[in-house]
Amino acid sequence: PLSITPYYMSLLTGQDASPALRRTVVPTVNEFIKMPEEADDPLSEEGHSPVPGLVHRYPDRVLLLTVDFCATYCRYCTRSRIVGRGRILFNRRRLEQALDYIRGTTAIRDVLLSGGDPLTLGDERLNWLLTQLRQIKHVEIIRIGTKVPAVLPQRITPQLVRMLRKHHPLFMSLHFTHPNECTHETFRACQRLADAGIPLGSQTVLLRTVNDDVDTMRTLMHQLLRMRVRPYYLYQCDPISGSAHFRTPVEKGLEIIRGLRGHTSGYAVPTYVIDAPCGGGKIPMTPDYFQGRNEGGIVLKNYEGKYFNYPEVI
Repeated sequence: PLSITPYYMSLLTGQDASPALRRTVVPTVNEFIKMPEEADDPLSEEGHSPVPGLVHRYPDRVLLLTVDFCATYCRYCTRSRIVGRGRILFNRRRLEQALDYIRGTTAIRDVLLSGGDPLTLGDERLNWLLTQLRQIKHVEIIRIGTKVPAVLPQRITPQLVRMLRKHHPLFMSLHFTHPNECTHETFRACQRLADAGIPLGSQTVLLRTVNDDVDTMRTLMHQLLRMRVRPYYLYQCDPISGSAHFRTPVEKGLEIIRGLRGHTSGYAVPTYVIDAPCGGGKIPMTPDYFQGRNEGGIVLKNYEGKYFNYPEVI
């Protein structure tokens, strides 16, 4: 499906148009090129779904799909097999199944609301769902995954924020792709959320010809920190069907992390991860700073490529 908010469309057109952002939301013929390693559900979410719309892949946390609607659809979306197709609606009967599973599985302490985008729900519906989750004693934290502050910042109203702050501890994972998304409107939306005491973290997907260079990524991370959003994850693009034109070699991601680590503050360095196929979970990918051992202890390599010995007590 294709859907772009008028606000986000304004970033793609006119004198200050962003070709990079355009590539992330406007379909191209490249999507028809399918590679053997690609799949509609590369993370095997459906294989880890005990009840409809709920993914339980890690022992103490679950992913709850609230709706399949997004304000703007990303062409590289992991759930492109689902979003915008009317398969997951806000249905209280379906959600009660998921809630019953969470109530009955006391190991679950963390619930991530995703979709689609949970913030496309009206305040009343979202409040109902958060209230139900807050009544489950073993659920310690609730997270909301959303791209709304980047594509529809006007949705972050004082009324929404007043409702959200009733449900602490509440966290948000915000999806940002490029520095051109960090506008005045988005800055104001993030400020409202942060002022309500909601910790904000970012999720960024590494995309070929969009953000796959150190300068672009550094600028994005710095802009996020200015908006009080902590860079959290940099994802390798998932091998969904028709995504080859977006995917980069893993070495490119490692190059970017090397270009950030030590060259800017640690707060501006996200964790680079690959979400392993077949439900393997997130696996951190780090440059090889640990080089082994010698008679002097541990051999380390810093961000400048210089070597140091660290005396290890054995």
